[in-house]
Amino acid sequence: MSKQQQPIRYGDVFNGQGDLGAKPVAPADAAMMQAAETVVLGKTEKGAAASTMQSAATKNGRAGFVGHDQGSDIAGDQGIAISETHVPGRRIITESIGDQVVEKYSAAAPLAPPSMAEEGADGITIGEALEAAALAAGRKPVDWSDAAAVQAAEIRAAERTTAPGGVGAAAQSAATLNARTSGSEDKIKLADVLTDASEKLARDKVATKREVEGVVGAEVRNDPKMTTYPGGVAASVAAAARLNQSDNSRDPD
Repeated sequence: MSKQQQPIRYGDVFNGQGDLGAKPVAPADAAMMQAAETVVLGKTEKGAAASTMQSAATKNGRAGFVGHDQGSDIAGDQGIAISETHVPGRRIITESIGDQVVEKYSAAAPLAPPSMAEEGADGITIGEALEAAALAAGRKPVDWSDAAAVQAAEIRAAERTTAPGGVGAAAQSAATLNARTSGSEDKIKLADVLTDASEKLARDKVATKREVEGVVGAEVRNDPKMTTYPGGVAASVAAAARLNQSDNSRDPD
């Protein structure tokens, strides 16, 4: 098997032009796109941008071209966006990194409206972002940084301290038990704590940049490497806030 001689770049897998096309596909970008797809579409679509990016980023990582938590400045500074245009029986999905469209495809319209529509289409909530983290990084054992981020998210959703028996308390308990458990397979995972998080929150609210700052800060302060986990709690809340901001910028109302 021949060794990979150069990184897989965005221009190799998408019709990427300019600065984006020249950049190597990185794991943090792929995790952000995965979180965004999960938040907006309810799952990661096969053959969509996230799966393509994940495959390329994995190969780049194995070849030593990118670090485990490396991301591009374009995705980090300008964000990742997913928009939907509805036509009879179908929806047109457009996925972008910064101002560059990387994927555009159609899919069958869901039989039931997404949960954000049920809430008045105000935006993606913190609870929905936590559920996205359960899907995107669900197999990650809960640690202190996850627990801190979940607690910060719950506080901002409820606009008060965490509730006894709530999702924040469950995350804290999981982190405590995991710290005493040696085998990774026996540890409590994010999916165990965050699945159906919206139903476990006393109150919920739309994710905004203001909430992101608190959640990211909590996760970073409690992580030994002072970073957030790709596709984890902070990344998913940040993806939701960016998508909400993008929707608001397109809607003059």
